[in-house]
Amino acid sequence: MANHLKIFHLNGFQMRHGGEINQGILAYETWGQLNEDQSNAILILTGLSADSHAASHSERDTAGWWEYMIGPGKAIDTDKWFVFCASSLGSCKGSTGPCSPNPYTKQAYKFTFPDLTLEDIANSAFSAIQSLGISQLACVIGPSMGGMSSLALILQHPQCTRHMINIASGCHSEPLSTAIRSLQREAILLDENFNNGNYSSDEWPTKGMKQARKLGMLSYRSGLEWKDRFPRKLRQRPHKPFGIEFPVESYLEYHAENFIHKFDPVSYIYLSRAMDWFDAFDYAKTDRCNPFKNVELQSALVMGAKTDLLFPTHQQKEIAELLSKTGCNSTLKITDSIQGHDAFLVDEENYSAEIAEYLNQLEI
Repeated sequence: MANHLKIFHLNGFQMRHGGEINQGILAYETWGQLNEDQSNAILILTGLSADSHAASHSERDTAGWWEYMIGPGKAIDTDKWFVFCASSLGSCKGSTGPCSPNPYTKQAYKFTFPDLTLEDIANSAFSAIQSLGISQLACVIGPSMGGMSSLALILQHPQCTRHMINIASGCHSEPLSTAIRSLQREAILLDENFNNGNYSSDEWPTKGMKQARKLGMLSYRSGLEWKDRFPRKLRQRPHKPFGIEFPVESYLEYHAENFIHKFDPVSYIYLSRAMDWFDAFDYAKTDRCNPFKNVELQSALVMGAKTDLLFPTHQQKEIAELLSKTGCNSTLKITDSIQGHDAFLVDEENYSAEIAEYLNQLEI
C-alpha cells in the first residue's frame, strides 16, 4: 500500500469558514491509467472513517474498504477508468488534520485547526485532481459523507463533472442523524482522559471513543439485519454482573475495540461536525429555489437502502428530483438491502450491479 500512496501539497489553502492550511498534504491513491484527453477520471469521496485505500493494487496488497467495487473488470472498471481517492482533509489517515503538526508551532493542531466543512474536503480533493491536468471529471462518486461532499463539490464547481453517483446521502443531515452524531461527540468530549484534546497514547479517551463507535454502529446497520444475525438463543450468562450477555453486545464491543485507536478523537469530532454543518440549500438564492440550478450534470445515479436509518430514502429521492429539474438525467435506485446505511459496503450483488450498469453506459 505504501508504495502507491501519493502526496498533494496544500499551501495557502483557504478554508470556507476562515483560516488557511500551509505546508499541508493530501494523501491519495490512484488506479488505472489516465487517457490522453483526461476524460476518463473518476473521483471517489469517502465516508467519515474511510481512507485513500479504497482497493488493493496487487494480489500482495491489503484489501481496500471498497475492494469488491474497484479493479479490472469490476463495477468501477480500472481497465476503463482512472480512479482517484484521497483521505479526507481533516482526517487522521495521512492527510493534514487536527492531529497533524502545525508547521509553525511544531505541535499538533488539535482545536487550533481551522473550522472544517465538507466544502473544504471537496475543494482539496478537486485541487489535487486539477494538479494532474484534469479539468473535468467523468464522474464523482460519494457514499455517505462522501455523497454530501460530492454535492458540496458540484455546488461550488458546477462544471467539474459530467456524471455523479451519490449513495446513502442527503442534502443535509436529518435531526435524528445530527442527534446521534451529537451524542458521539459528547461522549468523546466528556471522557475523563480527553483533557480538552490534550490526551496521549497512554491516556487515550478510550471510553468516549468506544461509546461513540457503538452509537455509530447502531445507526450504520438495521434492526432487521440484527434480528437475523443475533437470535436470542445465542444469549450467554455474563462473567460479571451486568457484563456482556447478548450477542449484539459482543458485536458492538468487538467493533468498538477495533476502532478506538485507529482514529484520532479530535479528527472524529471535526469530521462529524462538518457533516452536520453541510446544507445544500445554503446555495439556494431563495427558500423555493433549487440549489442545483446552476449545476451542469449530464446524468446522475442516486442510490439508497430502504433500511437506512441515518439517511432515509426520502433524502435520496429529494436529490434525484432536484437534479432532474435542472435537466440532469437522474436515476433513483432504492435497494431492499437489510444492512442499513452500510449496505453499499457489504451488499455486493445489488450495488456492484447498479453501479456497473450505470458506468458501462457512459461515454468517455
